[in-house]
Amino acid sequence: MIEAALRAAAVPPFHAMAMSLQASQLEAAGQRILHLEVGQPSTPLPVRARDAVRSQLDKPLGYTNAGGLQSLRRRLADRYEDVDTNRVLVVAGASAGFTLAFLTLFEPGDRVGVLEPGYPCYRNALIALGMIPVPIPVGPDTRWAPTPDHLDRAGDLDGIIIASPSNPTGTVLGADALADLTSACRERAITVIADEIYHSIVNGLPAPQILNCHPEAFVVSSFSKYFSMTGWRVGWVVAPDSVVDTVERLQQNLYICAPHVSQVAALAALDATDELDQHVERYRANRHLLIDGLAAAGITDIAPADGAFYVYAHVPQFTRELGIDSLELCQRWLNELGVATTSGIDFDLARGDEYVRFSYAGTGDDVGEAVGLLAGWTP
Repeated sequence: MIEAALRAAAVPPFHAMAMSLQASQLEAAGQRILHLEVGQPSTPLPVRARDAVRSQLDKPLGYTNAGGLQSLRRRLADRYEDVDTNRVLVVAGASAGFTLAFLTLFEPGDRVGVLEPGYPCYRNALIALGMIPVPIPVGPDTRWAPTPDHLDRAGDLDGIIIASPSNPTGTVLGADALADLTSACRERAITVIADEIYHSIVNGLPAPQILNCHPEAFVVSSFSKYFSMTGWRVGWVVAPDSVVDTVERLQQNLYICAPHVSQVAALAALDATDELDQHVERYRANRHLLIDGLAAAGITDIAPADGAFYVYAHVPQFTRELGIDSLELCQRWLNELGVATTSGIDFDLARGDEYVRFSYAGTGDDVGEAVGLLAGWTP
């Protein structure tokens, strides 16, 4: 009992959410805050989904099957080639999907590769579950993308998490790069978990699906980002045939099912692509606005931002000059400018002290005002 409590206590904070809390508290006190810290669309639930939810509110919305509404599972399976509906399970957000994946695929003490920079909750959830996150540092020499050479340098791995588009860098792995990497994983008997949460938010060609080159990968996706449903806590997984039963039994015991009302909304949201694609166009416009505005503020060393809605920027001109890390820099921007951003320490424990992530998921007006304040900031 004491050992488990100590392990849980060792889980680091998720700094983006801590910054969001501070920003919300300042807003509640009457200060104007510009939110560039959290990857949360400012757009509401799609109209079709709102209508669907309203139509169900006078009906029972109890437990669904553990795997989710069969109609929703079928529609999600149709998004992939040659995926049986039974392999798709609806989950209570991608966070639950990763927990189910980790518990299904790994044992305590297993070594799981996590890219740095990368989404911090992979690392933190693995720590909470007694597994060992193995940092795999990537950088501009490979466009912030992992390669087979990175696997060799990481040593023995039981698994790896691959995100495309990536948070925070926005890097998209092309079909050849994804095929090379997954082939190397198969050769080394490394289990692959694919984060495809941002798959429909790209600035160029569509992001390839990992199942096209690695049918045994475990895929985690979500309705949060493209579908503007962060607070509805609904996502899905595509599990290999060999572990579907295990995932479903864990879902039964840990979560029972994803929220029924959220599944109703999700099913309708799948038919709202015209509305949702307009949001993606707005993200693209915001991306240009943010990159140009950061350049005016002297921030030009950035990751590719191929997809998702983030810019990951190197800011040593501030951190070194002021003798502070990026966590304190973000704190100063919040307190002095009312601009909320996220420290790179969230995403990269070794190098993140000189990096900041900016989200452009909000409104263009807020992005423009925020970068204008940064450009005029005198430390």
